Amino acid sequence: MGRNTRKRRSSMATKAVAASAALALGGGGLIWANFYASAHESNNSAQNQTKAAAAAQVATIACPDVGQKLTNVPNGARNGVAKELALLDKQITEAYARLASTRQAQAGDASFVQNAIVGPLKEKRAATIDRIRINIQRVGGSFNSQLSQLSACTAQAANAQTNAGGQNGGQQNGGQQQNGGQQQGGGQQQGGQNNGGQQQNGGQQQGGQNNGGQQQGGQQNGGQQQGGQQGNGGQGGNGPVAADFVDITKVQGNAQLGVGQNGLPANGNSGSRGTFTSNCGTNGNDNHNTDNVIVAPGVTNGAHHLHDYVGNQNNDAFASDQELAGAGTSCQNQGDKSSYFWPVLRLQDGSQDFDQNNDGGGKEGNVGKILQPAQAQLKFVGNKKGNVVAMPTALRIITGDAKAFVNGNANANVNWSCTGFENKVQLKDKYPICPQGSQVVRTTNFQSCWDGKNIDSANHRTHVAFAQADGTCANGFKAIPQLQVRLTYNIPAPKLQNGQVVAPYAVDTFPENLHKPITDHNDFINFFSQNTMNQMVNCINTGKQCK
Repeated sequence: MGRNTRKRRSSMATKAVAASAALALGGGGLIWANFYASAHESNNSAQNQTKAAAAAQVATIACPDVGQKLTNVPNGARNGVAKELALLDKQITEAYARLASTRQAQAGDASFVQNAIVGPLKEKRAATIDRIRINIQRVGGSFNSQLSQLSACTAQAANAQTNAGGQNGGQQNGGQQQNGGQQQGGGQQQGGQNNGGQQQNGGQQQGGQNNGGQQQGGQQNGGQQQGGQQGNGGQGGNGPVAADFVDITKVQGNAQLGVGQNGLPANGNSGSRGTFTSNCGTNGNDNHNTDNVIVAPGVTNGAHHLHDYVGNQNNDAFASDQELAGAGTSCQNQGDKSSYFWPVLRLQDGSQDFDQNNDGGGKEGNVGKILQPAQAQLKFVGNKKGNVVAMPTALRIITGDAKAFVNGNANANVNWSCTGFENKVQLKDKYPICPQGSQVVRTTNFQSCWDGKNIDSANHRTHVAFAQADGTCANGFKAIPQLQVRLTYNIPAPKLQNGQVVAPYAVDTFPENLHKPITDHNDFINFFSQNTMNQMVNCINTGKQCK
């Protein structure tokens, strides 16, 4: 399979409107089939509708996140373990594809999902987890036998958020939230629908299904006009749905950043109050790929969704630290070769972008026109308790959880808002619908406490932590500059009509996470020159504002 890498794309996204009962994404890609029983089968109508409703309840697949449980992997085993963890992700995406393409079979057989999808997935996962054990023990490491119990996955309903793999993974002050889509100011219900809501589908059986069941408000032929919905909603059939959006003007004020204590600003009116800002552009040169060199080094399409890259221009799954250190940078300050990357936003207006037939793109439900940020602010701040120390070269930090919809909120770090509302409302599990003239805003505050020794950890989390509310770093960790990323976008406001969302926008996700806003995340690898890093620390500790 070809790599989903893009340096340049056409300035015009190709318009394509589906006119069939199911939407096929990419040659040989996912088929998002209509899963409601035919209204013309009058003799079995009630029975068929009951079966169809049961099938419709299975929205996605939730599996325990094995990687977050691996807190002690010897260095000699990490590459092999990373490849097996990437295979676990691939197995889930393949199982989800089968779930999405067999709705008719599910409607006719209540045991189909368990026997044909979840059961075989468990067997594959068990074998993969055992190979992880072999990798670790081969180099003298110890393997927690309880991890072998994480092979089983569950079918998840549309209105549920599980904690299948949600654990703090060693993040201090992680703000353990209960899972079910914390409303946190963003919890305005749309049409009575709850987080991710029962919007199953763009085809609610009203007056009989016609050509894919989109007979609502005159929509036919699968409802793919202007980002119309099918499957689990959205242009690609895997979200988002109307319940994922809220009119920000109708939300009561709640301006706390982060989820729990994840993502709180580390700086304040005391301690180290300076800032250092790096201007690295907005990825105007279209530097994209679906890799993640932190989590899945050496694995093509390890992210299963598309990233924007600014700063370092050589980041892909195969980049070594030496290659990253010697790469070019999009940053104005050439002393900053750090890599900043995040999942793209897309406008699901019926358009298709360059990756419509690619892994991690259209073949995995990430569809629509890629949106370039209007602004990308990369600012490093200090610590309200005292001075910060320099980050080590090649320090890796991931923040947020790309699988938070199925994992739970333990590692979530999400902030959605609109310009003009950022001091009033920060949303966690909802995308904002902004008023005219207001931009969509994504804000991320990274972990700012470091263990003082490691540039990474087995689960990519335990070597860094969030500061406590007063700025203190627990467990002997050291305060480092906190990266704060603020992205703004010019996005036409989606419209909520007849219980559906028209022309929605959404963050790229693993397909089984249904483009939920809670899955937003951000990544950073430090490749500041030592001189520039020292300048940053001095600016922050002496209260200066530097660029």
